Amino acid sequence: MRREIAFGSAGAPPAPSKIVAVGRNYREHAAEFGSVAPEDEPMLFLKAPSALIRAGEAIVLPPESQRVDYEGELALVIGRRIKSWPQERWLEALAGVCCANDVTARDLQRADGQWARAKGFDTFCPLGPWIETELDVSDLSLVTRRDGEVVQDGTTADMVHDVATLVAHASQAFTLLPGDVILTGTPAGVGPVVSGQRVEVEIEGIGTLSNPFIRRD
Repeated sequence: MRREIAFGSAGAPPAPSKIVAVGRNYREHAAEFGSVAPEDEPMLFLKAPSALIRAGEAIVLPPESQRVDYEGELALVIGRRIKSWPQERWLEALAGVCCANDVTARDLQRADGQWARAKGFDTFCPLGPWIETELDVSDLSLVTRRDGEVVQDGTTADMVHDVATLVAHASQAFTLLPGDVILTGTPAGVGPVVSGQRVEVEIEGIGTLSNPFIRRD
């Protein structure tokens, strides 16, 4: 079953209190930046809730950055209040799943050393095209296209830490509320975008999230 992405509207999940993201959760993605995936436990960071936009809305390239990258990901939408949630009950915690683009100002990520600004600009978290409520997420094809060209081609089966682990681990650190989002990491193949380009994130069984990039004067 599919539900419209309309956070905060009647009958839809509330606007998220937090967007929890997972870094380097695919080994090949970590390797393309000369790093290694954290095997012991997931690496968590936060994106600002004000970064959230929907399918079709424009991602605004900030003047502070000269290198902005796409990162296609599977997103988990929390459906109930949870804290220290048992891993085996992860599915009960979800309202559903959708596509995401963890947009990143790569030059600022490197310069700052921590990721809050680089990952948290307004419009840097498109979600969509809807929330899929019934789907086995263990082995889904994840393909990202930039202006129609395939740039990422992976599968959720390649996650270092699976979704059950991510839900349990994030809920150890934070009380997760209905509407909160967990971004599960990106496969290899991330790269830059410029104004006028469009990025599509397609996940098997969900659909395609498509957003243009623009730069405002």
